[in-house]
Order: sequence, then C-alpha cells, then structure tokens
Amino acid sequence: MIVGASVLQLPAILKAKEMGLHVAVVDFNPQAIGIPYADKYYNASTMDEDAVLVAAEDYQPDGIMTLATDMPMRGVAKTSDKLHLHSINYTTSVKATDKSVMIKAFKDFGVPSPWYFDVESFEDLKALEGKVTFPCIMKPTDNAGSHGVAKVNSFEELLANYEYSHSCSRHGGVIVEEYLDGPEVSVEVMVVDGKVNILQITDKITTGAPHFVEMGHTQPSRLPVNTQQQIREVAEMACKSIGIDKGPAHVEMKVTKRGPVMIELGARMGGDNITTHLVPLSTGINMVGSTIKVAMGEQPDIEPTLHCGSAIRYFEVPFGTIKAIEGVEKAKKVPGVMQITFTKEVGEESTPIHCSNDRIGFVIAQGATAEDAVKACEEAMKTIKIRIES
Repeated sequence: MIVGASVLQLPAILKAKEMGLHVAVVDFNPQAIGIPYADKYYNASTMDEDAVLVAAEDYQPDGIMTLATDMPMRGVAKTSDKLHLHSINYTTSVKATDKSVMIKAFKDFGVPSPWYFDVESFEDLKALEGKVTFPCIMKPTDNAGSHGVAKVNSFEELLANYEYSHSCSRHGGVIVEEYLDGPEVSVEVMVVDGKVNILQITDKITTGAPHFVEMGHTQPSRLPVNTQQQIREVAEMACKSIGIDKGPAHVEMKVTKRGPVMIELGARMGGDNITTHLVPLSTGINMVGSTIKVAMGEQPDIEPTLHCGSAIRYFEVPFGTIKAIEGVEKAKKVPGVMQITFTKEVGEESTPIHCSNDRIGFVIAQGATAEDAVKACEEAMKTIKIRIES
C-alpha cells in the first residue's frame, strides 16, 4: 500500500508494479495521477491517520510506505504498528514530523542542533523579547517544502512574520531557532536492521534569505573529505536520536564554523528528485526499490554500482506571465541531460519563490563528475529561452 497517488508517489507506484506487486493507493483526490497505475484505490486523505488505517485493514497489505512527504508517515507508522508491518513506529513518526519534538530529541541525544524556542501563540512570541539573538529562523513545526520559513533580523521583523509562519502550520505551532550560517547539505540514508547506511551526501543551493527554497542539488558532495566524515557521523546520530531503525531518511544540515549542525530530517526519501533520480544516477542504487523492499520486510540492495556525478537545477525567471518556452528539444540533446520538466505552462504566472511550489521547472543531468553534471544542467538551461511578460 502506497499512501499518496500524486506525482510525488508515482515513481513508487510504477516501481512496485514493475516488481510484480499488487498495489493499493490512498489519496483524497480521485483524479490523482497515480491511481490508474494502481490495482486498488482508497479515497482518503494521506494525512488522516485513522482513514489510512481503515483502508489498510480492508486491504491487508504486506507493506506500507509513502515516498517523499512528511505528514503521511504518521498514517504509515500507525498502520504498521497495528498490522505488525515493517515501518518505523508511531512515536518515531511524530519525532520525524514535528520540528519541536524533533529538536528536543536531538538535544537529548547530544546531536549538534540550533538553540530554539517553541511558540504556540503571538503572546508566546512577544515574551521572547530580549531572549532571541538575530538573525534567526521562524518556521511552522509541521510543514515542509520551505512553506512558512522566514529569516528575520530584528524583533520587529519576528513579530511581523509571525502570521506568515503561523498560517502555514497545520496545528498552529511555530518554532524560532538559531540561524545557521554555512553550506547546506542533505544526507540520503537507508537504515537496514538498525544500521544507518549513508548512500550519498548532496550539496544544496537555495534562494537564501528569507525563505531558503531549494534551487539546485549536486551529488556527490564536493566538501572536504574530513567534513564529509563529520556529516556522516551527525546524520547517523540524528537518525538514532529519533529512533529510525528501518527504511529511508533524508537528513538536512548546515556546515557551520562549529562543524555540521542539524536543521531537520524526514523518515522518508528526499523530495526534489534527489532520491528518485539523483541517487540512482550518481550511485546506481535504486532508493525507491530499496524502500519498497524494506517495507515488505526484505533486504534491499544498497551497494553502489556507479561512481558518477548528478545534478538538478531549477529555473530562475522574472515574474509575470509565461508567454513562450523555446529550445527544449535542443536542450535535451546536450550530453548528460537526462530530464527536462516544466511544472508551469505557457499562460501561467511566474511568481516570487516563497516555497517549492513556486518554481516553474528543472533540468536533471548526469556526468563523470559532479562538475560535469552541473555544466550539463547549465548548458541546457542556457539553450532554453523562457519569455516572460510582466
């Protein structure tokens, strides 16, 4: 059973069918793109834990998973606990989806992490005057994709941005935490029988302040070898601190002057095509297939068969109406380019990038090295002409 049938879950649905499995999907949207590829469909919200459990009790799956979204992990874990399947337990799913509970777990386990304050109301926020150093970050405790994230430089800005962060919180909670300065990375992990296996370290590019939306990823990391070893150690500690004993994890941190410091993690595969595309292109490891195998109680194949570079870059364009997108077919012929996708079409609006949904498209490439993959992305993007009318 796959919780979700959107485009994010499609790689898992297709891979499971390729593996010869009978597949059910759960999604509130009866028009979700993945439904026609599945054998059975249950109409329920991926974030309704009880509804997911009811569907699973009817279907009686041998395994249950979701691919690259956080909150459905609670339904996955609850179902796994009840039906004795092969996912993380429910307590761990809460630690992996509530940023406040997560950072407490980091602190208790001695994982390098930011200072923080929980904020349940505007009154709580006002009470922080004189306690917070700037700049700092404010974000909802239970969202992803950079929704509601803001870097603030003064107490006045903190108060002014509260409604933005609060409005993106599903349960109203907001966290104010230390701003970490330094290169950002993610660590792609597969935990098998309690052992944390680091599959790849990904260098990240973001829009920077104030919203830090991801605009590019590159594998393998080009950071110094000793820094990468420290990153691996922090990632392993972070996974253990919240109790991930099986399955994938996507661990995000910044490399600061005091070393790698955790931002947050997800007890699931990374989004943004990192684990579905970049990891296979750079290592040969099929993370989707491996995640399905772990969910079925089987041993995954996580030995690398490639040592290549891979990269994804998102288009940055002016704001306005998209009037034309030209040169795509020519760009696809650039050596190393594996995929070019636009998520917005001619006639739609290009807007300021406040969250991942605001991006209009991307290029994925493979190369002998990380540098080669990045060059292929950049050459393809130069070949494509996007005309915007403001």
